[in-house]
Amino acid sequence: MNTYTQILYQIIFSPKNHERTLASDHREEIYKYIWGILKNKKCHLYRIGGTSDHIHIVTHIHPTVSLASIVKDIKVASTEYIKSNHLFPLFSGWQDGYGGFTYSFKERDRLIEYVKNQEKHHKTKSFREEFIELLTEHGIEYDERYLQ
Repeated sequence: MNTYTQILYQIIFSPKNHERTLASDHREEIYKYIWGILKNKKCHLYRIGGTSDHIHIVTHIHPTVSLASIVKDIKVASTEYIKSNHLFPLFSGWQDGYGGFTYSFKERDRLIEYVKNQEKHHKTKSFREEFIELLTEHGIEYDERYLQ
């Protein structure tokens, strides 16, 4: 028997203190770098996007890779890449936590569009408001102290 999975993840994380350090002129470069990390771990990237203060990743994670390990790998490697290539001068690293949400594969297209339109979406809603909505939608209890 082989292993077959189809778990669609939306992963969200932001720079330390939700600082707006991810300038638009270099975001595509860091997105491509993160795509390479996922590809090397045999994960399938459907979409990556975000704004100056956070990133969304829509991906299928290979069954041999845990969510926590892929997020750690992305954060560690991308921090080094950002700093060594001077992509975002005010970037001091990623926040400690992250959001990881699962979706039915039937929701893939809707989720991809949602991530694709982050700039437009955040003209009317803050990252904090968006994140609280996702936590609530997925039935996740949270501590307000960590959402500042």
